[in-house]
Amino acid sequence: MHSNNPGNKIIRHGDHIQLNFGGFVSLSTVDWRGRSACTVFFRGCPLRCSYCQNEAIQTGSDLRDIEAITDMIMTSSPFISGVVFSGGEPTLQKEALLALARFAKKQHLAVGIQTNGQFPATLEALIAESLADRIAIDYKTRWEGFSSMPGDHAPVPRDNYQKNIKKSIAICKKALREQVIREFEIVITVFYENEEYIKEIAAQIGTIPLVLQQGEHKIGNLQATASDISHGEYISKRRSLQELHPPLTLAEIKKIADELGRTVRIRTREAGEITYESDWRCRDARKRQR
Repeated sequence: MHSNNPGNKIIRHGDHIQLNFGGFVSLSTVDWRGRSACTVFFRGCPLRCSYCQNEAIQTGSDLRDIEAITDMIMTSSPFISGVVFSGGEPTLQKEALLALARFAKKQHLAVGIQTNGQFPATLEALIAESLADRIAIDYKTRWEGFSSMPGDHAPVPRDNYQKNIKKSIAICKKALREQVIREFEIVITVFYENEEYIKEIAAQIGTIPLVLQQGEHKIGNLQATASDISHGEYISKRRSLQELHPPLTLAEIKKIADELGRTVRIRTREAGEITYESDWRCRDARKRQR
């Protein structure tokens, strides 16, 4: 990257870098536990999870010069200690993410990455330059389906995603062990249907911190199946389906956690985020007291 260029533009390999922009939150106290941060959303994602909170930025184009994004970060900088890059999928836009992470570090801001783990090479590049302090991988279970709808990106085969996320986890585990990154966690969005996969993932990741996140029931992409449906009709039908299939309660997620034999964090709308020690730990404690 050359700093002495006309207009102070960020250049990489001779090309001016732009970001396919998804949005910006100037101050957040929920995206990074224990920190105030701003959050930059990257537009575009190769996965199509029907419960996605940010489905509006899964596709489309809103190209912005990187300098427009760094200006946003600088406006927030007096009030924050970190920057979170989310999406969409931030690691899909490798050069833009690297450029923004370098900028954040130069401002003495910590860098957090929220990713689905599909692009391990981007995580490797971030770690190689010590550009990330916290990485959270949102692990998609096999039940959820990974294929894209027709649009910006080719479909993602299930085997391809499984291979890539295992690489991403291995890269992050090594970086955590070597203290290149300070925080690493796996996040799983929980539904009735993916309980068996949660057990497999928990066994696979070992002692990595695990977050079980309350999810809305998987429903079909109504806009894809009925192209002439109005936005109002889409919202109405989606709400009706969600009422028929409500999210798991905190008590129900605790029951799933009890089967994992480990401490987890649980995120729900009603309780926020809590640390939960499953029954196995309580039983062991009672045995030691006898």
